[in-house]
This record gives sequence, structure tokens and C-alpha cells, in this order.
Amino acid sequence: MPQRLEPSHPQAHPAVVWLGFMAMCIGMFMAILDVQVVATSLPTIQAALGIDPDQMSWIQTAYLIAEVVAIPLTGFLTRLLTMRWLFVASIGLFVIASAGCAISGSFGELVTWRIIQGFSGGTLIPSVFSAVFLLFAIERQALATTIAGALAVFAPTVGPIVGGFLTATYSWHWLFLINIIPGIVSALLAWRSLQKEAGDVSELRRLDALSLLMMATTLICLELSLKEAPTGGWTSPYVLLLLALCLGSASVFIWRSLHRNGPVVDLRNFGDRNFLTGSLLSFVLGMGLFGSVYLMPVFLAFIRGHDALEIGTTMLVTGIAQLITAPIAVALEKRTDPRLLSALGFAVFAVGLAMSAFQDPRSDYDAMFWPQVIRGVAIMFCLLPPTRLALGSLAPERIPDASGLFNLMRNLGGAIGIALIDTIIYMRSGPLGQKLWDRLQAGDADAASFVGVPLAAVTGDTGSADAATMMMLDPLVQIAAAVQAINEAWMTVAALTGCAIICLPFARRTPILE
Repeated sequence: MPQRLEPSHPQAHPAVVWLGFMAMCIGMFMAILDVQVVATSLPTIQAALGIDPDQMSWIQTAYLIAEVVAIPLTGFLTRLLTMRWLFVASIGLFVIASAGCAISGSFGELVTWRIIQGFSGGTLIPSVFSAVFLLFAIERQALATTIAGALAVFAPTVGPIVGGFLTATYSWHWLFLINIIPGIVSALLAWRSLQKEAGDVSELRRLDALSLLMMATTLICLELSLKEAPTGGWTSPYVLLLLALCLGSASVFIWRSLHRNGPVVDLRNFGDRNFLTGSLLSFVLGMGLFGSVYLMPVFLAFIRGHDALEIGTTMLVTGIAQLITAPIAVALEKRTDPRLLSALGFAVFAVGLAMSAFQDPRSDYDAMFWPQVIRGVAIMFCLLPPTRLALGSLAPERIPDASGLFNLMRNLGGAIGIALIDTIIYMRSGPLGQKLWDRLQAGDADAASFVGVPLAAVTGDTGSADAATMMMLDPLVQIAAAVQAINEAWMTVAALTGCAIICLPFARRTPILE
């Protein structure tokens, strides 16, 4: 039978425990929000610092690579520093790096501070999910997971509107300055409220430096290959070299992790059926969650021509639906088999993703409203039950490592999902555009309606378009083809999300919380 996990520090006053936990949630929220608010204002930062357009994406890539390397190290750092000091040190370094970003005067300075910011922020998310199971009795874990989960998925939703507002109203510097006061407050509250423990400095003596190097190389090469492959081609020499380095370093890392005592990251957690199932669900959720948050701004910016503030306002629907549903998710999560709730959540989330696969070039807020509502309703059911499946039955000493792996799977799912989406958009837009031209010239009224032109404007008196007409209509056809490619990406992500349900029968039944 799975073990019913109790908090490791039950002697602390409940109000103090909750205060420390909420402080950690604030830090996590700021770290996740930072990625989105910066993404909306990259052109402004580029213009202000005179950054080459080809280098602009590194402002985000540097953060994400450092973050993904830090996430699996959370277990090791927790044992070394304790949860209290790891959080205080991480959020403190995050605040310092945020200030450094705000005062950066060059591309090199900004990227350096973004690396530090990403690494310090990367430990905050798994630390919070570890705290759920280390600080609270089992009857409080559902509520704590809901609070952490709601903030984790609400931050990307409000990020565009916050970033757009700050840039339009003040300046790009405030994208980073907003982290300082909340970061300092959360550090002080956590320092005062979280349980005092003694760190284990012997972890440094046992540290497997080669495994650490191989893990970092694997994740960095994987992130870089996923970034470059959609535009450079999956078979380009650079991408193939990165993938080869990734595979080679991953093989060394996995072998050493499975055969050495005290590994940097304990991959043996995947031997637990429930943890493996929960991690697979987390991976697929990352594809759907990050993919949808990526696809909507792409459509609204490049197809509809909206600015960051308008995009953020449109995307707020998902966050509101999610917050409204959260209490219902908590109540059901306490009384229902997490396998059943996970199946329900992923099925509904897949439907919400598929509903966005029928957009045309004129789709806007109204057409996007109900798909967002459906996805918002489903998100908490895709997050809470898999988290309990993965972490709820593990022994306390295994949770920090397991939480790092669990959250890493979601981030990797998001990175792979976005690479898949970009590949579909880049590869399919051209052929779909040619098919639209063929249909238009064949007199297909449905194709003309989708493009948004009268069929007569295409065929004319001669029954076919002349060169001048084709030149005039080409931008509209290219936009329509891009929309069709985006729709294919939505449907692909929806199908993969629905397939996640297949792994649920392999999980063991877990105890009902009430």
C-alpha cells in the first residue's frame, strides 16, 4: 500500500506554516511571471539596447536554459542548504539578478544577468511543490497544491497583460524592477516562518561532478537543438551535432545516476509506477499548457495584429476560468481517485485545445472565448491529481529530488511542444498556401470564404487569376495558410494531450484524502 505522507515538521503553528508556504508561492509566481512579461516586450528591449535581431531570442533562451538546468538540482540543493535556506538564497539571488537586468546597458550584461536569474528562479518551482508534501498533513495537501498550481499556471496567463501594461505605461526596466519588492518580502517571510534545520555539507563531498556536467550538457544541448531545429532544420549539421552531444551525455548521466550511491539526481524515482505516470502526465501537460500560451500570442500578434496589452486581455479568460474552477477541483481531489480526475482533466483539456483548431483569419476574442474557458476549467484537474500521483506516496527524503524531476518533465514537455509547433508552422505554411491557390483558381467558394475574398475577385471574367490579381491577393493567402498551419498545430497538441490518458491504468490506486 502507498505510504500516507505526513508533514516533516508538524510541531510548527499552522498559521506560521501557511505564512512560510505563501511566501514561497510569491517567489515562484514572480519567477514564472518574469518569463512572460519579458517575452511580450522583447522588441522594446531590442530597440533600447541596440541588439541584433538574430540575437534577441537569447534574452529568453539564456533564462530558460539556466532554469531547466537548475530544476533537477533542487533535491541536491535542498539536502545541502535545507528548504528554508535554499528558498531564501534563491529568491535573494533572483532579486539581485532582476536589478542587474534592469540596469543592464548592453546585450552581454543583460544575458549574463538573465542566466543568473534563470538559475535562481529554476529552483523555486520544485521547492514549492516539495513544500506541499513536507509541510502539510495529508488533509491540507490538496488545498496547498491548488494554491501553488493556480499561481503556477495563472502567471503565464497574466504575463502578457502585465508586460504590455508596464512597457506601455513606464519602461522596459520595470519588467525586472517589479520583482524586487515582492522578492524581498517573500525572502523575509520565508526566513522567519519556515522550519529551521541543519544542512548536510557532506553532500558536497559526495557530489558526482561528472554526472552534474553530463546532466547540464544534456539539458543545454537539448534546449538549443529544440530552439534551432524548427528554422534551421532537424537534419542540419548544427542540430544533429547538438542532438548527438545530448544523447551521448545523457547516456553517461543515466548510467552513473543508476549505478552510484547518492546521485546528483535520483532517476530511480522513475521506478515508482505512480511517479512515472504522474511525470508522463506532467510532460504532456507541459506540451498543452506551454503550447497554448505560445500559440495564442502568435495568432493574435501576427494574424490579428494586436499589441501585448490586447493579447493579455484576451488571454485573461483562461486564468479567470481556472481560478473559478479551483475550489471545485480541491473539493473533488479530496474525494476522488486521482486517476479518474486526471482522465477527466486531460480529456476536457484536449477538447479545449481541439476547439481552437478551427480558426480563420478573422477569429478574435469571441471565437477564442469558449475554447479558453474549457481549457481553464480543465487545467487544475490536469495539475492537482498528477501531482498527488507522482509525489503523494513517496517518503519525505525522496520528495525534493522527485519534485525536481516532476517539474522538469513539464518544462521539457513545453520545450518539445513549442519546437513541434514551430516545425508545423514553418513546414506546413508553404504547402498549405499552394493548396489554397489551387482551390481558389479551381473556383472553390469555401477557400475564397476562408481567405476572406469574393470568389469573383480571384477568377475574374476569364475564370482564372491574372498576375496582378495574384500579387494583390498573395498576402491574404499567405496569412490564411499560416492560420491553417496554426490550426494543424492546435490539433496535433490536442491529440497528444488526449493520448496521455493511456498511461493512467498503469498507476496504482492512492488513498482518498477524506
